[in-house]
Amino acid sequence: MSNRCKVRAKKKLAFGLIAIVFIITLKVNAKQKQSNLQFFSYSTIVDSPPPIKRPKKVDSILKANTSIKDTLAVNDTTRKDSVVKTIDTLNVKLSKDSLDAPVTYSAEDSGVLIIPTKEFILYGKANAKYTDVEVSASTINLNQEKQLLTAFGSTDTTGNPLNKPKLVQGDMTSVSDTIWYNTRSQKGLTKGTNLQQGEMYVYAQTVKKINNNTIYAWRGRFTTCNLDTPHFAFRTRKMKMITNKIAVSGPASPEFEGVPVPIGIPFGIYPLNRGRHSGLLPPQFASNEQYGLGLEGLGFYKVLSDNFDATVRGNIYSYGGWNANLSSRYIKRYKYTGNLNIAIQNTKILNSGGYSKEEFTKSKSFMINWSHSRDTKASPGSSFSANVNAGSTKFNRYVSNNSLQNFQNSLSSSIAYSRDWSGKYNLTVSANHSQNNNLRLVNLTLPTASFNVLTIYPFQKRESVGTPKWYEKLGVGYTGNFQNQVSFYDSAFSLRRMIDTAQYGATHSVPITLSLPQMGPIQLSPSISYQENWYGQKVVQHWDSARNKVDTSISRGIYTARQMQMSLSASTRVFGTYQFSKTSKVQAIRHEIRPTLSLNYRPDMQKQYYYDLQVDSAKHFQRVSQFAGGIISPFGEGRSGSIGFGIDNTLEMKVLNRKREKDDKDTNDEDSAAGTKKIRLLDGFGFNGSYNLIPSLNDSFPLSNISIYARSTLFEKINITANANLDPYQVDEFGFRRARLMLADNKLHPGRITNASIAVSTSFQSKSKDGKTDKERIPNDDFMTPDEQQRQLEYVRSNPAEYTDFNIPWSLQLSYSLSYTKQLGSNYRQESRVYSNLSVNGDFSLTPRWKIGGNTYYDFTTSKIQTLSMFISREMHCWQMSINLTPVGLYRSFNITINPKSGILRDLKINRSRFFYQ
Repeated sequence: MSNRCKVRAKKKLAFGLIAIVFIITLKVNAKQKQSNLQFFSYSTIVDSPPPIKRPKKVDSILKANTSIKDTLAVNDTTRKDSVVKTIDTLNVKLSKDSLDAPVTYSAEDSGVLIIPTKEFILYGKANAKYTDVEVSASTINLNQEKQLLTAFGSTDTTGNPLNKPKLVQGDMTSVSDTIWYNTRSQKGLTKGTNLQQGEMYVYAQTVKKINNNTIYAWRGRFTTCNLDTPHFAFRTRKMKMITNKIAVSGPASPEFEGVPVPIGIPFGIYPLNRGRHSGLLPPQFASNEQYGLGLEGLGFYKVLSDNFDATVRGNIYSYGGWNANLSSRYIKRYKYTGNLNIAIQNTKILNSGGYSKEEFTKSKSFMINWSHSRDTKASPGSSFSANVNAGSTKFNRYVSNNSLQNFQNSLSSSIAYSRDWSGKYNLTVSANHSQNNNLRLVNLTLPTASFNVLTIYPFQKRESVGTPKWYEKLGVGYTGNFQNQVSFYDSAFSLRRMIDTAQYGATHSVPITLSLPQMGPIQLSPSISYQENWYGQKVVQHWDSARNKVDTSISRGIYTARQMQMSLSASTRVFGTYQFSKTSKVQAIRHEIRPTLSLNYRPDMQKQYYYDLQVDSAKHFQRVSQFAGGIISPFGEGRSGSIGFGIDNTLEMKVLNRKREKDDKDTNDEDSAAGTKKIRLLDGFGFNGSYNLIPSLNDSFPLSNISIYARSTLFEKINITANANLDPYQVDEFGFRRARLMLADNKLHPGRITNASIAVSTSFQSKSKDGKTDKERIPNDDFMTPDEQQRQLEYVRSNPAEYTDFNIPWSLQLSYSLSYTKQLGSNYRQESRVYSNLSVNGDFSLTPRWKIGGNTYYDFTTSKIQTLSMFISREMHCWQMSINLTPVGLYRSFNITINPKSGILRDLKINRSRFFYQ
């Protein structure tokens, strides 16, 4: 065989590839002309239209604009056919019984698909989700052709229900014996259903759902108790519910613990709305011995806008008394917030005690409460606020079942506007009001204007370099205040009398201060102040020997008086520590002393305004000022070159902290790291006074009264505050001071105590069951004004039974105060008075569901219990019972209330109240 005939496999493969490339090359056009053979996937082939003859105008436009010509010109001769490309689409016709959303399902046992009947069955703890509907049951059957979902439960070996069908859609939850649900129309039918809609629980033999929002129930029972066997319920034959709107029932009868009560209602309307909405406020029936039969709380709530609402309530009684209340709240975020409350009383009380000749006590009164605050972001540099509490002085007397408000004898109001200019100047204009309900005296101060200039340093350089000079710290300020006040008794109000009592005045003060460098441990601070007062009246008094009394004459006008004072004060701090042995529980006692000494000089610029006044037939005289009794207090008389002195002390003790926490080991505090802790024995105690080195002829008492004070917190629980005023001079048999020190006769008796007081308070409470603190338990409303918060707190205190915290088993608050005063009485005689009282407030749980508590106020001066309030609360799961009792005091009352806890049934209550006014 010749070798040239032999062909290897590699050569055969190479020849084959060359032949294939050659054949493909023959099929390719040199000009790459598009072949008529086209392949498309889900595309549409459209024949190209015939050439379009362009108008001449169009051709001229295309020639002028080369960019458009390049874009739109088409070579019709080279491209006779064209393909219009479209988006790939799959035109598949869906079956009529297909679902419009996927179904998520699961089953513990198995799932069976029956193709001929188009059914899908899930067995054993099945669960299916379709859109916002979730169904769980023992068996779920989905018929795709009918789009019907059927769910069934099962029973265990003892015959008890197991895995009952449960349907959840939105905030509606139902548990039934059987469920039929159409996924297309969202209609359904259930048997033996327990349905929850918001706070309402409904059980019905048959429930029909006709659309996404409307449900009908047959032979139902509805309640707000979430137990299987509810404590109470209302039974009805038919009922309709509209989701998040309203529930309506036909004739219904209540039952308790399954026992029917022979009381029926013709129909029931139960609002299910969430959020604010207008509506009628139902009343409650009341029976009172002194007011008669009545309806209380009848009113209407109106939502006026997103930022404004109003509530109108009223009470009406059979004896003819009534009252009305309008309360409104407005709020706009970052702008302002406030509330307004207007109350009118027309009181008519039966006098059953026989203390009055009249059969009824009648009174007309009113009260206005307004609080407003503007956000600082609304108008930077200015602010406006209002806190108004004004009304008739008798209003609080006739407020029933509120002992705190009954004994509130003083009211005050304030409306203020302030403006600040770059932190240098500020202006405040305000109107103030105060009234004493016992004296029935009302004081109005309007307007009050105050203008302040912050301290200016005239010698300070704009650009400070190095250590500033001492004179650069010289500062000058200004404070001006104008006041205008009128007073009247509301029992004898008249415009003329109010004008006669008008008083006005102004004060001006220019302080000059200088901060000197510290001289070792001593800090020196000199100051000079100039003050000027403007008075609107001058009062002249004289003794009338014929009638043995002091007569007074008032002159109107503008009168001025001025005063100047210079002072130099020095202060320092002295420390002392006593160390104990290292094994002692008390490691050390630390004492800090802060003495102050000042030199004050005041020239006599008031001599012309003071005179001697005889005050009694024994020819006792007193120095009084012509400007005494005005709205602006007069300056002191006489030249004074006094030395002021004072000492303030603190006392601390360091002890071993054997129960320190583990976290204290990582702290940077040296005491905690060393296993010790500080205990303050005295937060502060000391005294201060002054001595006049250059007294005037009329001033024979150079040593001032000595003020003594002390404050401490023992065991971090007991707060103690005490103060006293010591007069170092003697008095005669009439109580008038003599120019002789008490130490002159008795060296152990430094002086007489003219007034003193001591207050001790403490509180104890057990640990809460849930472990939360008071701050965590009480919700904080940032949009509630302080006045509104205070008003709600007072309501909680006056109705403690309605706001009982069962998480705290017991609590106790104690407060004791003792005060002593000695002063000249109306007959210019010394009178001593002692006041002492004890206040106790607490509660404790008799059982986990019973709580009893109360508060009392005992006056040791009169040896009587001024007021005593008690309450009893019962936690009844879905109901609550509260009893408030005030058996002692001027205002006695009794109130018992039983009502559901649910918000939609809060007006369904049993209430019985009595009020006795002595």
